[in-house]
Amino acid sequence: MPATWTTINVDGQEMEAYIASPPGEGPHPAMIIAQEIWGVNGYLQSMANRLAANGIVGVVPALFHREGPGIVGLFEETELAFERLGRYRDDEILADVRAAQDYLQARDDVRSDRIGIMGFCVGGRVSYLAAAAVDGLACAVDFYGGRCFVAMGDGPTPFDLTKDISTPLLGLFGEDDPNPSPEDVAKFAAVLTEHGKTYEFHSYPGAGHGFNCEERSTYRRDASVHAWSKALEWFDRYLKA
Repeated sequence: MPATWTTINVDGQEMEAYIASPPGEGPHPAMIIAQEIWGVNGYLQSMANRLAANGIVGVVPALFHREGPGIVGLFEETELAFERLGRYRDDEILADVRAAQDYLQARDDVRSDRIGIMGFCVGGRVSYLAAAAVDGLACAVDFYGGRCFVAMGDGPTPFDLTKDISTPLLGLFGEDDPNPSPEDVAKFAAVLTEHGKTYEFHSYPGAGHGFNCEERSTYRRDASVHAWSKALEWFDRYLKA
């Protein structure tokens, strides 16, 4: 499958992005993949490749691009990654997501009305936030997005914006995860239900944060396989329809 790096313009700045496309001219549905705190590393690139293998264009924007070019990250750089995360701002995050959406809509091989978002760890938070604040998304998938009760910069938290979610949301969580904890997930579900949102949650016993990543000690194969099957079902229902 064709895969390459590109740049996306965000308010006059260049944001690097990894993109993988299915074979054939398309047009295909597309997904924006929001990174973990370690950036656009091999794991995130593999997720874009997985999407392409399932007929979906996958683009992974480097959301730390304001830190400088080439910020792709390593799992070993935990302290540095959290320093970068501390400088993350929700208004900038949303600008990056909208720029990625605009980039995909301008591509001939993408169905402009069939673009969704998915994310892992802090990227799951980005997906939840975007589901409420970015117009025109076909669906959203949140893999264990933490920090949803905290604003980054000024403004409301992602949880506070739950009432504004306008796209079908799939949430995939580990029951041993402290952030989001099972209690947090229950709060999300209660408010989503209260406001009549279209959503589906799955939580996995024995799985903690990062259970989907094969490169981490927290990887749990059974949870990962089931969660990915649910994501593919979600794409079939809301992205490819």
